[in-house]
Parts: sequence; C-alpha cells; structure tokens
Amino acid sequence: MRSETLLSITPALREALLRNRFDTGTMLEALGPEVHAALGRSEPVPVRRATRELGDLGVLIRLFLLADDCPAGDVAAALTPLTIAQCVDAGLLEGENFDSENPLVRAAVDLRPIDVGDGDRWVISDLDGGIRPKKATADHVLGVGHASLSLLQATPTAKVGSVLDLGTGCGIQALHANTYADSVTATDINQRAVDLTAATMALNGLDVELLQGSWFEPVEGRTFDQVVANPPFVVGEARVHHTYRDSGLDLDGASELMISRSIDYLNPGGMAALLASWVHIEGQDWRSRIASWLPAHGVDAWVVQRDVADPALYVGTWLKDGGQDPRDPESASRANAWLDHLEEADVEGVGFGFVFLRRTDSPTDLMAEDLMHGFSDPLGAEALAYFDRLAWLREHDVLEERFVLDPDTALERVYLPGDEGWQQVVTRVHRGNGPHWQHEIDELGAALLAGLRADGLVVDELVELLAAANGEDPDQLREAVVTLLVSLVRHGLVLPVTN
Repeated sequence: MRSETLLSITPALREALLRNRFDTGTMLEALGPEVHAALGRSEPVPVRRATRELGDLGVLIRLFLLADDCPAGDVAAALTPLTIAQCVDAGLLEGENFDSENPLVRAAVDLRPIDVGDGDRWVISDLDGGIRPKKATADHVLGVGHASLSLLQATPTAKVGSVLDLGTGCGIQALHANTYADSVTATDINQRAVDLTAATMALNGLDVELLQGSWFEPVEGRTFDQVVANPPFVVGEARVHHTYRDSGLDLDGASELMISRSIDYLNPGGMAALLASWVHIEGQDWRSRIASWLPAHGVDAWVVQRDVADPALYVGTWLKDGGQDPRDPESASRANAWLDHLEEADVEGVGFGFVFLRRTDSPTDLMAEDLMHGFSDPLGAEALAYFDRLAWLREHDVLEERFVLDPDTALERVYLPGDEGWQQVVTRVHRGNGPHWQHEIDELGAALLAGLRADGLVVDELVELLAAANGEDPDQLREAVVTLLVSLVRHGLVLPVTN
C-alpha cells in the first residue's frame, strides 16, 4: 500500500461509495435479512446470488465484502471517477493480466461500512481471510471484529473534550470517539495501522491526530478526558508474531501495563475503557492479581470478567485467528511451545473482559467481578452510573439516608419440591435492566427493601424496627444492612434519594 497515494484518492472513492449507497442500511435492504446474515457468517454463495441484480452496488459488495475477483470493467464503472490504474497504484486493488481481453481485479484491502452510533462510516483494514484464505502478516491490521465491537458498545459516550485511542488498529474506536469528543488522538506502534487509519479518517472527512509509537510514548506528558484501548493483550510468550495481538510482554504484561499506567494520562475525573486479559494462576485469586496492578490512591476501578478460557482452547483459538491450520506441523510446534509456557507459569485459565478506570483524589477502590450471563444494554452508560453511585457512597453514611428500589428491581423466590410440598430455597432481587445483576438475600433483607420509601424512614430507623420485631441484635443487624445496601447501590438495584 502506498499511503500517500491512497490518501490522495479518498475524495473520489468517497464520491463513488456515496453514489452507490455503499452503506449498512442500503445493503440490509438490498440483500434482505437472511442473505445479510449469511454475509455476517462469511458464507459467500447466497450473497453472490443476491448481488446479481444490484448493479454497481452488487459489484462493490462482491469486490470488498466477498473479496471476489471481479471484471475490471465492472469495477471501473462502480468506482468512477477513479480508474483501475489509480486504485492499483494506491494499493486499493490488485490483479494480473491487465492486457488480456477480460482482466480481473480484486480488493487488496478490506473496505466496509459500519454504523458507529451516529450514521455510517467506512473502515479500511487488511483482508481477514474469512472468505478468501490468507495468512496474517506481522504488520497485519485487523478489521472490525467481535472484540473491537464489544469495546465500542462498552465505551462511555458522554460528551468529553479529548480522547486518546491507544493502539488504534483500523481506527474503529477513533471513529466512534468522534461522535462524542471534541478532539481525538490515535496511536499505534504499527506504521501500517497508522497509514490505514489515516485513509479511513480521510475517507470519512474526519480530523484525527495520528501518532506512531509504542504504548504511551507518543503522548508522554499529555493527559486526556478519556482513554480507550483494545491493546495487543494476548497472553503468551514475550514475542511478537502479530502486532495487532502480541505485545512482546510476558503473559498478561500488556494488560498490567495498560491498567497500571492509563490513570497517569487522564485528567482529574477522566475515564478509561479498556479490553484486557489476565491469567488465572493455580492457587491465586485473579482479583488480587489485578489489584496488585493499581496504585493505592487515585483510581476507581470496575473490572468485569466476561469469559475464562482453559489454556488449550485459548491457544487453539488464537492460532486459528492468525490463519494457522492446527494440523500443520509448524502450527503444532507453536501450540506446544505456547502451552508449555503457560504450564510452566501455573496458568490454569485466561480471563477476558472490560476494565473501566476513573481518576480520583481518593483512596483506590476496586470492584472486580464476573459478568458471564447475557445482557443487552451497553456497558458504557452503566460504567458512568457505577462510578457516580460509588462517589455517592464515598460521601454518605447509608444509615442516615433514604433509598428507593430501582423500578426494574424484582423480588424472586425459588421453590423446589420437598418432603412436605414446595420448599423455598432461594430469595433474591434481580435487576431487570443494565447488566441484570442478581443478589441473594434473606427474609430480613427482603423486609428491609420492602420498607424503603422516598418519604419514609432513614435506614437506621428501619434497622431499629426490624431488630425489635424479629428479636435481632441491632448492632449486628446494622452491620449486615450496611453491607447489603452498599452492594445493592453499587449494582443499581437500590438508589439513594437525593432530594
């Protein structure tokens, strides 16, 4: 790819894409939901059939989304005012036998539309081999995958002044940041990633500061209102096979670096939203491992573990991600070395999830927890609300306050068959929105929650009544109630009355 030449053709390329309505909404309408779903599964045959009658739009779909060889004349018509020669020279297209009667061309990069929250944008990256097999090179620029989409959906989008997208890759997080930030800075150690992101931004008419360099080095001495990062967090040996996933740091060193240092590049009150992985060491609590990466003062941290993979599954998944056949002797050798390294470090699993950080002037607070069940609401808004609730708890004595239940909080009782009929085995409260948190409680806890009123008694007065009515020691009950309410407020099932 010739980066300067690719930049020079972006205005004409944008004109062609707009003229042909190469956008997510039009493609869904033109292909229909079933064929569009097949496209998402990398099943080309139904898509090829559906594009036969779509004219120039069909040509662009086959060219860029299926990575098909297409007749040069059809491609030239679809990409007008660009010529095939211009596209080949810029590294957008490639082909052979241009002097033949019916020359064919194919996409040299991946170009696709995506809706990042305020309408369509186009993203340029390297071909992923999903439809046209291709082994990833060391400087491969990964496209928009599940991990980057999950971070996009989990990123807080409250209006901010400045955002740093560290390890921008194809630039998808920087594109998203442009919807809520006044200025965006994007960095990557991979010059090819910087070049492709520059083309992506030019294609979308956006102004982003792009810097090449390792980790935080390009922005040393600067601070931002928000940091987002999908860094090369793959857990393995201290070697770099692919810059988009390998950090060169041993095991989970990349996640340690990001979690421990991001706070230094945030303005007071600023937030970071990161993807990260961490090892589960035999006999150790993974939460303690992450706690050791944080300073004792100055950060609120919410760590959400979404999955844990055993070493064999983890290594196999990432080898396939790099386009390697696990049956190939070279791949098998690599897998053995990788698994040996994890075994020598007593790694019994690899956790993956989101890390949200906020810079404060208070002692560090860490909540690290599992969120394995499904949910539909974006985590970004929840992260903002979580930190607001945490700040409120830091400044108030729950015993002296009034609370209400979130309207979506439900009380559930679970019964199982017993010797004398139905026997209650669990009482819990369940939040029906956001992350759908659940907390098991006892009957005194249920009675306490039933007594919460915006115009009712403060918690300490409720505790006195409950203790007297149930023959409980008030001080012991008070301690248990504080623990319960703090947990329920953190998770948003119970909300403080603030007026």
